[in-house]
Amino acid sequence: MAAIPLDLLDRIRALEREVRTLAGRANIRPALDQILHGDITIGEGGQLIAQTPDGIATFKVGQTPQGDWGLFLRRANGTRALTVGDDILEEDQMIRIWSRDKERPTPILMDDAFSDRFLGRPMLPLQLHPTERQNTALTTYQPAWWGSGPATHAVAEIELYTYANTGGGQVKVSMKPEGGTAITVAEYDCAPGTWTNRFITQPMHDVEFMQWVEWTVEHRNKEAGRDVETRLYSALYRHTYTPDEAPRVPTRPPTAAVAAAQQGTGPAATEAPPAETKRRPDPMRAPSGLRTIDD
Repeated sequence: MAAIPLDLLDRIRALEREVRTLAGRANIRPALDQILHGDITIGEGGQLIAQTPDGIATFKVGQTPQGDWGLFLRRANGTRALTVGDDILEEDQMIRIWSRDKERPTPILMDDAFSDRFLGRPMLPLQLHPTERQNTALTTYQPAWWGSGPATHAVAEIELYTYANTGGGQVKVSMKPEGGTAITVAEYDCAPGTWTNRFITQPMHDVEFMQWVEWTVEHRNKEAGRDVETRLYSALYRHTYTPDEAPRVPTRPPTAAVAAAQQGTGPAATEAPPAETKRRPDPMRAPSGLRTIDD
């Protein structure tokens, strides 16, 4: 018969005390459903995902299986709501807010795919207003349409129809960024006795986001004593359709950090902050509403 330790009962009582202590500590330990201090790091291809009981991921952040890093918010029915980057589309880290359309969801608010400094959607009207010389008999260029406003998108689109009598006419479209010089966007001939339609597309080269831009549509007759009329069909700012439409970035003065780094008087500047948009003083703005151009 095996020998029984004389202190067996003492050992059992000590074991019971330790079990009660552990059980008590387990009950007073904070629940593991809160982070009161510190950070959480998701790295090396991981994602943080929240999903409904039906398995729909309503929130994801991290790296997708396709290698894109981003943030994804979906509605409870699975439709996209907001994305930064996208695990389906391949544009570079665009921000999009999506419609609720289950069959054909579409971005209703987004930045531009190929221009880093402009709005993509929604498209916005380009300010152009008729003048009293929308119809003219003169042979020198006269303003038919004029307007100004902040540049919100990377591309401007203007569609015009011009009717010229005997001898034909000419049309010129120009833009003038605030603080810059006027640029001729388009200049073309109009055949006599017919409506000439022209669709003008102009990337906003060397223009900052929200920089004020003045637009002028001028026309003239080629022969004296004739008549020319120009009508505006549409004028809007829109996002780029292809990489070739991306406008040139303006020449920007270096920031203080970059200048100090170039002169060797400060630490190396690895990234310059966005340039501040020039703000147009209110007294210089043209009055709202239609008006006549007399100059």
